[in-house]
Amino acid sequence: MPEGDTLHRTADGLRPYLVGRPVVAVRANGPGPIPQVARLVGSTVVEVESVGKNLLIRFDNGLELRTHLRMNGSWHRYRPGEPWRRPPTRARLVLEVPGAVAVCFDAPVVELLEHRAEGLHRALAGLGPDLLHPSVDATSDDVEIVRRLRQPARAERSIAEALLDQRAMAGVGNVYKSEVLFRRSVDPFVAVRELADDDLLGLIADARRVMVENVSRARSERITTGDARRSVGPLWVYGRAGRPCRRCGSTIRSERHGDLPRLTYWCPRCQGSRAPDIGRDR
Repeated sequence: MPEGDTLHRTADGLRPYLVGRPVVAVRANGPGPIPQVARLVGSTVVEVESVGKNLLIRFDNGLELRTHLRMNGSWHRYRPGEPWRRPPTRARLVLEVPGAVAVCFDAPVVELLEHRAEGLHRALAGLGPDLLHPSVDATSDDVEIVRRLRQPARAERSIAEALLDQRAMAGVGNVYKSEVLFRRSVDPFVAVRELADDDLLGLIADARRVMVENVSRARSERITTGDARRSVGPLWVYGRAGRPCRRCGSTIRSERHGDLPRLTYWCPRCQGSRAPDIGRDR
């Protein structure tokens, strides 16, 4: 599933083929129209950037495209005339420049906006610091993230829910949430207010560390254990409900909770557990 590292890699992959090139054709498919997308034809791509889980493509006429991939979306790049790996009916946006075709498949969010309106955009303006942004200042940004986590709207929520709140920090998704909480031996269901600032800073720093490590890998497989060999495996707990913990041998549990709700995976021995008894493990 696309998280901040996936979008960062996607931006890195598209940038060399789009930036500096004029748009020769563009088309968008439903659901929902994308007003005035034809205005991009003739403009030049000036920037491709990931912001949290958003991908932004900016043009020299002051417009920009925003896509959010949610669970199933993805960007592909092809040579002109090259067969696509997914059916054309699943293409939400097709952007053609000399020498390359960029196709966004299955994304539920594709919109065109003016760059000057980005600071007022509901989904963008409220984002917390992006852990992978190139201008990140770990000291000041991490303090700002702690401040946002301490706000009343989040302080009473479980840390597992709070880490997914993109208004606190941008880029962390369900995989890294579960993995970082395990790596730091933190109970996913403890309230944010019960954690010390040092605990929160440790979670933030570790999330950044493991995401940066995965962005720099030659392969796209996420690894949080430090060793993807069969004897260890790439992930500590995510997707491993009912299987033994790689550290202590206890049975990994999972629970769907929160407003969305999302699955959290954890080891009850390594992390403790205040999990609500609201359903069977998945």
